[in-house]
Amino acid sequence: MKISTVKRNGKELAAIPSAKGLVLIETINEAENASWSTELFELNRLGELGLLTEWYEGAGKEKLKRLPAIPYEEVQYAPLYRHPRKIWGIGMNYVKDAAELALADPNEEPVSFIKPDTTIIGPLDAIQIPEGVGKITAEAELGIIIGKTCKNISEAEVYDVIAGYTTTIDVTAADIHARHQRFLSRAKSFDTFFSFGPEFITKDEIPDLLELNVETVINGEVAHRNKVFNMKFRPFAAVAFHSKVMTLLPGDIMMTGTPGAVVIRGGDIVGCHIDGFEPLLNTVQF
Repeated sequence: MKISTVKRNGKELAAIPSAKGLVLIETINEAENASWSTELFELNRLGELGLLTEWYEGAGKEKLKRLPAIPYEEVQYAPLYRHPRKIWGIGMNYVKDAAELALADPNEEPVSFIKPDTTIIGPLDAIQIPEGVGKITAEAELGIIIGKTCKNISEAEVYDVIAGYTTTIDVTAADIHARHQRFLSRAKSFDTFFSFGPEFITKDEIPDLLELNVETVINGEVAHRNKVFNMKFRPFAAVAFHSKVMTLLPGDIMMTGTPGAVVIRGGDIVGCHIDGFEPLLNTVQF
């Protein structure tokens, strides 16, 4: 099942795609005499995604065709939600190909960082270039959405705690980071330096996660492309590793690394393209 968050009458509400457009959860509630949460974060936090998915996979798909929908050409997407407890990022995670992957040091540990929720923007929102900070880069990444509270879990247990996946763009003040590696958090934490959406896809819709292609796109041209298979720390390994550092909570987001970064300037449009997802696009402004 796919879920987006849309701007409607001053609110940011969860909606499910249909043939005619996006159907708000509140519209489904009215038709079904149901009381599902109308925001994606709460659907996940309260454990309602499983029941909603069951409804969708049962009679829901057909029922959606008959319900009022927001036409796709009128949709204004918002970030999937505004206030996750944590936004984790993994750095330097891709290798070129399977041959290089075989040479990776098995004792290496992931490079990771945390971003604040004040960095969050949504699809087509503008990444704002801070004044006087130098070169800014953007990276397309597969994002993992945690669905259950977990701590100290194994890789074998990770599938059960993941809710699903999304497209993300991570932005960095590269010159600040280049001055000193310890400046990474500051370089990653400017307002508007994280975008995610427009779609959340539940894990059952992704049968072979490692075969997904992730692309960093700049002004319509693919700059970098790689498969999830070529990650040194694949998604389940990354989640298990970080669960040993801190408790992971429903709605926490983990970016899994990028196939490559692009330098962005005012007037650019940067994108994250991942197989099966609607592209995530953001403009760039000074």
